[in-house]
Amino acid sequence: MSARNRRLPRHRAWPLTTTDINECLGPRTSRVTDLRFLTGHDSGSIVLGAEWTAPIPRNYGRGTHPDMVGFRIDVHPVDATERAATRAALRAHALPQLHAWITQAMAADETWRLTAHRRYWRLTDGHLTHRDEA
Repeated sequence: MSARNRRLPRHRAWPLTTTDINECLGPRTSRVTDLRFLTGHDSGSIVLGAEWTAPIPRNYGRGTHPDMVGFRIDVHPVDATERAATRAALRAHALPQLHAWITQAMAADETWRLTAHRRYWRLTDGHLTHRDEA
């Protein structure tokens, strides 16, 4: 992303690029409906997020558009001075875990697929951890 179009303060940077994610996911990239590079408030220790958007039955005009069913990935900004170390940790650990999570989700049963799921990766004191939410 061009520096003038990036909409981040100079002291903030995204630790991953679209290319990093595409290289990791390969053909599974087609299942990603939304890839966002967040610009808002500080996310704390969260550096990467993934979400499964489930189809919601259409009752009384409500529901999820079929084009939105799939995976959403959010790349959170970090301090620019920590970008290189964060990128290395994400490429070595989080992106392979993301690949495995999407692969498992694609093979999951209907019960899993009909429920929204989230996974967040946090980097705290150099240690990368993840947590699932349903």
